[in-house]
Amino acid sequence: MLLVGLGNPGPEYALNRHNIGFRVIDSIAHHSSFSSFKRHGAGVFSEKLIQGEKVSLLKPTTYMNRSGIAVSEFASFFKIPLANIVVIHDELDLEFGRLKVKQGGGHGGHNGLKSLDAHIGKDYWRLRIGIGHPGCREDVTSHVLGNFSKSEENSLEGILEAILNNLSFLLKKDMATFMNKISLEL
Repeated sequence: MLLVGLGNPGPEYALNRHNIGFRVIDSIAHHSSFSSFKRHGAGVFSEKLIQGEKVSLLKPTTYMNRSGIAVSEFASFFKIPLANIVVIHDELDLEFGRLKVKQGGGHGGHNGLKSLDAHIGKDYWRLRIGIGHPGCREDVTSHVLGNFSKSEENSLEGILEAILNNLSFLLKKDMATFMNKISLEL
């Protein structure tokens, strides 16, 4: 199983809404005692055996609009089928703090997903984390590249904790149970 967090590299982007995927991956790596991150092609990865299965975490080191390169290289090298890839990303079309899981679908204007679709196809899983929409299209770029508010940051702790508490269901691709458990916690 491969969990991919989408984000932009560099400390100036670390707390941006667009980097929620990286934050989830870092939280999983830290709290679940994954190995140190190592470079592989256009990304960095960490891995661990969980219940006898290898689980890899990947963060592309390219900018968001080139994320597909790292995922394609990694999945190809380690022969990971699309059905075993979960991409974790920010979602404008969900209110802040809402989560949804789906397999396949469109990119909805998300540049990271556009790149993934172009490099690996569309049949991977997505864990969509709502960041809310700013209200008008002109404000989208500043919104996704802006940092979470203080109250949103406080709520993120609960979101990250809920994902960690239910990670085993995500890894088994028991998405219905994963979402049911998450909804009870949030």
